[in-house]
Amino acid sequence: MVLTFPGGMHVPDGKELTKDEPVRRAPVPEMVVVPLSQHIGAPCEAIVKKKDEVRMGQPVGEAKGFVSAPVHSPVSGVVKDVKAAPHHSGGKVLSVIIENDGRDVLFDGVGEETDPARLSREEMLARVKAAGIVGLGGATFPAHVKLDPPKDKPIDTVIVNGAECEPLLTCDYRLMMDRTADMVRGADLVRRIVGAKTLILATEDNKTDAAAVMERTIGELGLADARVAVAKTKYPQGGEKQLIKAVLGREVPTPRKRGLPMDVGVVVHNVGTCYAIYQAVARNLPLIERLVTVVGDAVARPGNYLTRIGTPVRVLLDDAGLAAAPSTLLLGGPMMGMAVYTPEVPVSKGTSGILALTRVAEGEPRDCIRCASCVEVCPVRLTPLDLSLASESRSWETAEHYHVDDCIECGCCAFVCPAHRPIVQQIRHAKAALRKIRAAQAGH
Repeated sequence: MVLTFPGGMHVPDGKELTKDEPVRRAPVPEMVVVPLSQHIGAPCEAIVKKKDEVRMGQPVGEAKGFVSAPVHSPVSGVVKDVKAAPHHSGGKVLSVIIENDGRDVLFDGVGEETDPARLSREEMLARVKAAGIVGLGGATFPAHVKLDPPKDKPIDTVIVNGAECEPLLTCDYRLMMDRTADMVRGADLVRRIVGAKTLILATEDNKTDAAAVMERTIGELGLADARVAVAKTKYPQGGEKQLIKAVLGREVPTPRKRGLPMDVGVVVHNVGTCYAIYQAVARNLPLIERLVTVVGDAVARPGNYLTRIGTPVRVLLDDAGLAAAPSTLLLGGPMMGMAVYTPEVPVSKGTSGILALTRVAEGEPRDCIRCASCVEVCPVRLTPLDLSLASESRSWETAEHYHVDDCIECGCCAFVCPAHRPIVQQIRHAKAALRKIRAAQAGH
């Protein structure tokens, strides 16, 4: 049986550019910029001030909301300022700017090893929360919230998301290949924390070598009720609802019905998130670094970098080298990544890739010809053409009628559109307009 989901499409992946490159350590800059907003939910509140001395792994931002996650210093040094700085969202956010002393002096308790078997569920959950771990596949949802579902939503299966369906990105692949044991151990901790019986490590059939390594590791660790699932290579297989459909055949209710994976007894975590969870629980390491793919036709030496959070994009581009002046910088993949206006934007917890491109898609947008290509590929069964047209005419009620909030913004529709219409951008515009309208109606 072929494991797949309705809709979606095959996109040339370009993974051969970096998949076999050994992981490089990114240079640690003299100055790091740590945004206080690196996750879905409420921003952190700074708990350090200018001229404070900080150590590596020390909390510098405290989570104030339920859906929030603390942030930590990736270096030891001195706080130079707490001020608004460039952010991947396109604007500026309050950030802690730290001058690196080059000594990497650890904060108290950071790096101390503990046997996870001796910890209770509550103790493990507390460590994940304190470590500031968020979804590293790009969604950046605080991990501790997802690991603590309501009592009336029992979880029977944990799926580890190793699909990495975005073209050009290979940081998850290298993690599956190079840090397999700790990633699988982290996945098993997730299973313990949520009380699930079954553990499934899922990837695509363009990564069969990673699947084999994970299968062997499951056996070496002696994990019962754990297996590897290899799904058809198709974009956006990495969407958690699409992965659940492909692997288990279960349908997650739509957002308008407030549907979440836990409604069908499933929790999904990215492979990088599972690895970070193990580091937090077993070694008391907060999330202060991650793997980042640096690639694009403007990059001379593309590769995967182990990068400290807060490192300016410029530092990685300098190390990888530029073969040409890039006209576009994207953080993330080419399908769902966000364009940034300056290489001074720092790497954050959700930065899976840095794409430096000299070419962008050609073709001027034209009127919709109603060919329905976008409908055929939509993985959530919407009619993107109607959403696009509604947004273009500022008919927000019409966009709501066509369930604009169900859109996962995967970009399939824009990719196949022969009229080169900016469908995803128009949908994002409609969503933003509706959020403002609802906030005004609620009196916020």
